[in-house]
Amino acid sequence: MPTRPTVRPSNPPAPAFQRIKDYVQDQIAAGVWREGDAIPPELRLAETFAVSRMTVNRALNELEAEQILVRRKGAGTFVAQQRYQATVVEIRSIAEEIRARGHRHRSSLYRLERQRATRALAAQFGVAERSTLFHSVIVHFENDAPIQVEDRWVNPALAPDYMEADFGAITPNEHLMRVAPLQRAEYQIEALLPTADVAEMLAIAQTEPALVLRRRTFSQGAVASVVVLWHPGGRYRFGGALGQAL
Repeated sequence: MPTRPTVRPSNPPAPAFQRIKDYVQDQIAAGVWREGDAIPPELRLAETFAVSRMTVNRALNELEAEQILVRRKGAGTFVAQQRYQATVVEIRSIAEEIRARGHRHRSSLYRLERQRATRALAAQFGVAERSTLFHSVIVHFENDAPIQVEDRWVNPALAPDYMEADFGAITPNEHLMRVAPLQRAEYQIEALLPTADVAEMLAIAQTEPALVLRRRTFSQGAVASVVVLWHPGGRYRFGGALGQAL
């Protein structure tokens, strides 16, 4: 039976539609609602949260746009089918990959900042909400053609000098491998239409699918980094080889 939404008095109140979105995602993450399950109707959610059906409708529409829910006219709202996942066996710096092809690598730093962790980021890192994280956005070029947008969040406890690194001379991946040796990693790969900013940085149209790799890396028993890597679908593909299983 689905649990009722919990109150978190220590956090500033979120908009009603966001509280509904968080509740739905919490139920899915906890396994209360599984792929293909129907979620409660709008009227019941409106009563539970003491809000209008319009507010519930906004929350569910946004979750459908994020491909978390599927809405079927006359049938209800259901947990969407999960995307297929693929494991990338080897973690390599994009600069190393490009040089291995005999090409020239360079990068352009778009953003380097300290930010407070949102609820979602705090959950991914296993830290308190509004904890300080480091954030960088870098575009990598292969022979002057943009090949990757790297949107990375970093745990300051494991990489305290991240903000002082020279990312014109070293990639974030190379820096982190030195200061926080890899323990394990989790991956997701999917094809998505880019945001306007990403499309501009990759010099592609927003209608051109991008290959997106989401990766969370662990070091010393903690999450070191969470990164989203965007690649132009027409100029990039993932590959690898498996040797003897260990």
